[in-house]
Amino acid sequence: MTVGGGGPCGPECACGAPSRSAFVALSPTRTAGAAGTAAATHPIEQVSVPAGVFRMGDSSGDENPGDGETPVHEVELSAFEIDATPVTNDAFAAFVDATGYVTEAESFGFSAVFHLAVAADADDVLGRPPQTPWWVGVRGADWRHPGGRHSDITDLSDHPVVHVSHADAEAYCSWAARALPTEAQWEYAARGGLAAQKYPWGQAEPGIEGWAVNIWQGDFPSVNTQLDGYLTTAPVRTFAPNGYGLWQAVGNVWEWCADWFDPAYYAASPRAHPTGPATGATRVLRGGSYLCHDSYCNRYRNSARSHNTPDSSMGNAGFRTVSAR
Repeated sequence: MTVGGGGPCGPECACGAPSRSAFVALSPTRTAGAAGTAAATHPIEQVSVPAGVFRMGDSSGDENPGDGETPVHEVELSAFEIDATPVTNDAFAAFVDATGYVTEAESFGFSAVFHLAVAADADDVLGRPPQTPWWVGVRGADWRHPGGRHSDITDLSDHPVVHVSHADAEAYCSWAARALPTEAQWEYAARGGLAAQKYPWGQAEPGIEGWAVNIWQGDFPSVNTQLDGYLTTAPVRTFAPNGYGLWQAVGNVWEWCADWFDPAYYAASPRAHPTGPATGATRVLRGGSYLCHDSYCNRYRNSARSHNTPDSSMGNAGFRTVSAR
């Protein structure tokens, strides 16, 4: 089934969840925010990324029109440290326990869940956007209950935290004295020192030489054969790290970046330390997720981009952090 492979990868992209406004909104009780002062401990292993210059953008010819993956352009970055893995449920729980933080999904009372992962009563289903009916607005879905109120994270401590908005990720970073990566930092780190390669491991297509990434296999959106072992998220240290030591830079979950999204930005991007547009309506997401497949959404490539509104949350998006700038 071909769905959304060639259009801009935002709210109408198959592997990207609709923005929060696409669902039937509950009357929000906006209580999100950090309430505690306990000392932060960021438990995610760090890897060092050396200073250097790289060519950012798609050089494979597989870019998606509208996503702004071209023109390819040189970018110069200083050295930085980045999380070896996405932030896990355990790490996010430590933040919440220390601060009393309430995520936006909890505050709004609902979040976006892929239809095969829903674990909720029928009354909890708020609706399905007509353009992406495989996404369901589920009352009670949040980081502790990724499928809805009948799910939990008891056996998912080492899985990436999901149902976190951009604002939630920034709140974690503020507590942990960290930062979200710029889009340039993210792509440079994801490439792992390999120039102009499509994936963190090189050019080999997933499935040809085994599965090196958690993406969709089968007939989207109804049948996932799970040849890679997973229907939804995988533990963060599944498969193998790239040349810089990053695990799952692509696949598994989309990762929030610091930048505002603009598909025309690359044409005007500065060479040194780009930080994205000054303003915007949506924030960048990178890396693809367990819902990507090359037949409709090949955005599990190093250069692929997506975006969503900063208050949106979904069951296939999390984040990793970098050393504070």
